[in-house]
Amino acid sequence: MTKRNQILPVILCGGSGSRLWPLSRESLPKQFWPLIVGSDYSLLQNTYKRVKDIPDLSNPLIITNEKYRFLVEEQMKEINIKKPTIILEPQGRNTAPAIALAAIQATSNGENPYLLILSSDHFIQNDLEFKNKILEAIEFNTNDDIVTFGIFPTSPETGYGYIEIQNEEQIEKKCLIEVLRFVEKPSTDVARQYLESGKFLWNSGIFLVRAEKIINELEEYASDILNNCKKSFSEKTIDNNFIRPSEEIFKKNENIPIDIAVLEKSSSVKVLPLDVGWSDIGDWKKLWEKSNKDESLNSINGNTVLKNCSKSFFYSKERLIVGVGLEDLAVIDADDSLLIIDKKSTPLLKEIVNTLKSKGFKESKSFNKEFRPWGSYKSINSGDRWQVKEIIVKPGQKLSLQSHFHRSEHWIVVKGTALVEINGNEKLVRENESVYVPLGSKHRLSNPGKINMNLIEVQTGSYLDEEDIIRYDDIYGREKSKNSD
Repeated sequence: MTKRNQILPVILCGGSGSRLWPLSRESLPKQFWPLIVGSDYSLLQNTYKRVKDIPDLSNPLIITNEKYRFLVEEQMKEINIKKPTIILEPQGRNTAPAIALAAIQATSNGENPYLLILSSDHFIQNDLEFKNKILEAIEFNTNDDIVTFGIFPTSPETGYGYIEIQNEEQIEKKCLIEVLRFVEKPSTDVARQYLESGKFLWNSGIFLVRAEKIINELEEYASDILNNCKKSFSEKTIDNNFIRPSEEIFKKNENIPIDIAVLEKSSSVKVLPLDVGWSDIGDWKKLWEKSNKDESLNSINGNTVLKNCSKSFFYSKERLIVGVGLEDLAVIDADDSLLIIDKKSTPLLKEIVNTLKSKGFKESKSFNKEFRPWGSYKSINSGDRWQVKEIIVKPGQKLSLQSHFHRSEHWIVVKGTALVEINGNEKLVRENESVYVPLGSKHRLSNPGKINMNLIEVQTGSYLDEEDIIRYDDIYGREKSKNSD
């Protein structure tokens, strides 16, 4: 039996975060990065960690897409969440269909928990106060309304939506406040008027609602979305922690946020003001604002030497950054790309990324390091008919059984021990040993040890693209066809 105040955290984990390029890309977007200086956890991990101690909290339900499924699963394991429920959206359709799927899943066993809707890319400075406000929302919500959380505005922000409240005098009271209307992102002048009036809050996108309540509201205001999601969910497939609704039905949904589909129309929406140091970490300027800073107001992550620099953000994954006489800049070294941008110009970055895509720069979408469920690989160097990679395989993991039409491979183990299978024959390959994988042979690489196994792979052949893979067997349930491993 469900506890009366059971809370199911629903974490929305899609989007590419192009305004935080070059760290955030389609292959590894911002929610999977430990972007907050001083934190070892990603934005996604911190989203759950900040609420995990709330009484009667369930394991999270995470809504993402196919390409991020193993990243989500791995990052949840790293914070000791062994069995999260992960719904894989067949196509991105914004938050209304995503939340409909979450509510349908939450009520599938006859339960009716509170859904705590959270974005995976928010930053909150005061976690304790945030948890207390969630408990207050449950305590005050005697009518089972939809409770959205509004943020006290600190500037005329044009990147957020706003909530106009019925009576600003109620802000000082501990109560839920009537919502007069939701407003989309305003111009600077209008945002300034909102700030001065005292009657507007930023729309955080965080809200709390009973699963059955949001289903009823969707039935009234967005019945097509609800019906499509119900049909899509009824034809779902399940493997391991992954729930896959029917793509053919789900893609019929309108691309629409829950605010427009339901909240703006419903008479059952209340708002609870938050003062917790909230930000959506949408760009480098906001990240600088929320990061720890030195006496010159510089935020530094990585190997950096500065002279006469101030109010700037420096991030380096590996290489040394030397800055002299810089002010109000963000300098981001992502190994394969370098961004230098005035913090005031960060809203233009999305446009620049689109330009990079149109010109065919692969750096606009992916890194030279790619992550897989078994580990990762990184391209080190390449030339005509050859390529060198570093491959890292995690303990107990294995690549698919595969073959290639156009390339042979030579593997040199530099750390740990590899178990190599070639045409049915297995061999242990230890540090400083190597093995040759002939073109066309069926082969598999795995790590039988308890530490990461690192090897250098030298590929030679007429075609070296990752699509040259025939997959015969795979422990992760990936298609047995031509595909990237």
